[in-house]
Amino acid sequence: MTSRLTRRQRRRVSQGIQYAVFVAALILIGFLADWDRLQNQFAQKDLAKELFPDIITIALRNTVVYTMSGFVFGLVLGLIIALMRLSSVAPYRWVASVYIEFFRGLPALLIFIFVGVAVPLAFPGTQIPGGTYGKVALGLGLVAAAYMAETIRAGIQAVPKGQMEAARSLGFSHARAMVSVIIPQALRIVIPPLTNELVLLFKDSSLVLFLGVTLEERELTKFGRDLASQTANSTPILVAGLCYLIVTVPLSLVVRRLEARADKAR
Repeated sequence: MTSRLTRRQRRRVSQGIQYAVFVAALILIGFLADWDRLQNQFAQKDLAKELFPDIITIALRNTVVYTMSGFVFGLVLGLIIALMRLSSVAPYRWVASVYIEFFRGLPALLIFIFVGVAVPLAFPGTQIPGGTYGKVALGLGLVAAAYMAETIRAGIQAVPKGQMEAARSLGFSHARAMVSVIIPQALRIVIPPLTNELVLLFKDSSLVLFLGVTLEERELTKFGRDLASQTANSTPILVAGLCYLIVTVPLSLVVRRLEARADKAR
C-alpha cells in the first residue's frame, strides 16, 4: 500500500506523523506537569511587581553597559588581532594565532577568574580603570576579540583583491588602502556575525557575579538569584530571564534580517 503512494503523498504522510507526535508530546507534558506548583514557584505576580523598577534601572542597565563595553573593547582588539593575523611579519601572525587559539579554547569563566584574581597578583598595586566595569569590559573583550578577529579576518579576505589593487593604483599606501577601502567593506560584510557575537556577550555578562559586585553593580542574573534566595521563590529568576529575552530576541531578529539582506545582495 505504501509503495503505491507517490513521493508527495509519502512526504505528506511523514509530516502528518511528525505533527501528531509533536502534539501528543505537548499534551503529555501538559498533563504530567504540576501547573499549580509551577505558578506558585515561578509566577508570583505580587513578587514580580516588587522587582520593578530596580530590575530595569539597575540590573538591566548594568547588563547593557557590561555588554557594550566588552563589545567595543573586543571589536577594537579583534580588529588589531585580525590585521596581525594577515600581516606579512611572521611574529605578528604567530602572536595572533596563539591569542586566538588560547582565548577560544578556554571557558569565559576562567578568563573572568584570571582577570579578577591573577591580574592583581601579577601586577600588585595596579588597579584596572573603571573598577568592576573595567574588569568586565576586559574579561568580555578578551574573549570576544578572539572570535571577532577570525570573523573580521574572513571579512577582509572576502573583499575582492581588485579593491586593494585599485586603491594602490590611485596612489594609496597599503595601510591607507586598508583603512579607507578594505576595512569598511569588510565590516559591512561581517555585521551579521558581529551582531550575533553581541547577543552571546549579553548572555556571558552574567559571569560578572564571579568577580564580586556591589548591590549597585549587579546584572540580571545576580539580581534575580539574590532576590530568589531572599524570598525563597524563583519568580525573580523568571523575570530576569524575560528581561534577557526582551533584548536577545530582537537582536536575533536583526541578525536574521541582516543575513537575509546580505544573501540577497550576493
